[in-house]
Amino acid sequence: MSKTYETEGVKTPVLFDVNFEIQKGEFISIMGPSGSGKSTLMQILGMLDRPSEGIYLLEGKNITQYTDDELAKIRNKKIGFVFQSFNLLPRTSVYENTELPLLYDEDHLEMSNQEKITKALAAVGMSHRTQYLSNQLSGGEKQRVAIARALVNNPEIIFADEPTGNLDSKSGLAVMRILQKLNDQGHTVILVTHETYTAQHAKRILNMKDGRIVSDEIVKNRLIADGENNLLK
Repeated sequence: MSKTYETEGVKTPVLFDVNFEIQKGEFISIMGPSGSGKSTLMQILGMLDRPSEGIYLLEGKNITQYTDDELAKIRNKKIGFVFQSFNLLPRTSVYENTELPLLYDEDHLEMSNQEKITKALAAVGMSHRTQYLSNQLSGGEKQRVAIARALVNNPEIIFADEPTGNLDSKSGLAVMRILQKLNDQGHTVILVTHETYTAQHAKRILNMKDGRIVSDEIVKNRLIADGENNLLK
């Protein structure tokens, strides 16, 4: 598939003939410098954007044929997003931030939601911060809440776009530890990063340059984020 943006008649190609497969349960890093097209690729894979040419198959179905409303429903049930900037609502509690995806669920039931939220926050070690406001948290805590929010609907696929970019090394390692444990539990994890060290926590790395995939390799010396074994048990 390919992607070209057009602004006021000016066309800017971003992705060129990208072709690859991701199997269920994989942990993949999409790596490349700024401007390589990795974030655009993630947006298409996460159904936040569409390819200009070609097709994108999810579970054998061509998502380019779906309406925006249909894509939104699929995203809410199957996909969780974690972003570099956290994207939490300010002056809103940890509990309420985690609950947000459930409010868009047609099967919204307050009692079952409470159980889901409690489980998601416990999974990332944030049960003790439930009533804290998001602006009272450290950067690492904010990212944990963002992961809990991504987890709350028990999605099959988790997209993490530069999830350690705004964190110190200790907090970044804690985030990678959580993502690895989620993958061990069966979630497909797709990580976008420009950092080699972060990418090597995945099992497979796609390297991008100038809108093309230049290599697709299994990680031979994968980094394992050990410690804090109480998380995600």
